[in-house]
Amino acid sequence: MSIDALVFDKDGTLFDFAATWGAFGKAVLLRLSEGDNARASVLGKSIGFDFATETYSEDSIVIAGTVDEVADALFPDLDGWSREDLVQTLNAASAHAPQVEAVALAPFLKSLKDAGKKLGVATNDGEMPAKRHLVSVGIETYFDFIAGYDSGHGFKPGPGQLLAFAQHVGVPPDRIAMVGDSLHDLEAGRAAGMTTIGVLTGLAQVEDLAPMADVVLPDISHIPGWLNLR
Repeated sequence: MSIDALVFDKDGTLFDFAATWGAFGKAVLLRLSEGDNARASVLGKSIGFDFATETYSEDSIVIAGTVDEVADALFPDLDGWSREDLVQTLNAASAHAPQVEAVALAPFLKSLKDAGKKLGVATNDGEMPAKRHLVSVGIETYFDFIAGYDSGHGFKPGPGQLLAFAQHVGVPPDRIAMVGDSLHDLEAGRAAGMTTIGVLTGLAQVEDLAPMADVVLPDISHIPGWLNLR
């Protein structure tokens, strides 16, 4: 059966995870710790981030978790913050993080639209920062649907965002591919009854994604060729 629509994860899929969020993570932790490196290092451990090397562990809550979940992990080690203020601060800061494209996104997305595909984004980031990230690299208009964890459809690994996309574009789930770099993405795709495409521009390796993926590709630029071979 042909694929008529694709829904993409954002971080680690459209954008290179390590290149985008490494230095940003360090800067945010320094802000939360008021410039105290030792305290920032402790905060980093709570979210699976090595402050010294600016790298995330493969099981970091930041990779596939929501902003609320990241805030919950940080909150016990912070003084003088309300949880609401912490979530708002994380959302506002992440919205302005410079994004490093995993591939040249505009021509890639244009090729899919020219082929008649419906496109969406389903991310566990907030909807507001997600839209700003897409706007920042000039690709938001290629998408028919953009959902964050706070858009009212739930969040991955639940299938709610993906099923909302299917309904919005009028394409049955079995004619849609979910594209992501984490097991949360692929589990959501399987739960929604979609084809699942894993990519390696996050932190997961082939062996991590293979059990839930119909195919694992180096990055999203390989998708058009794979679709033509199906």
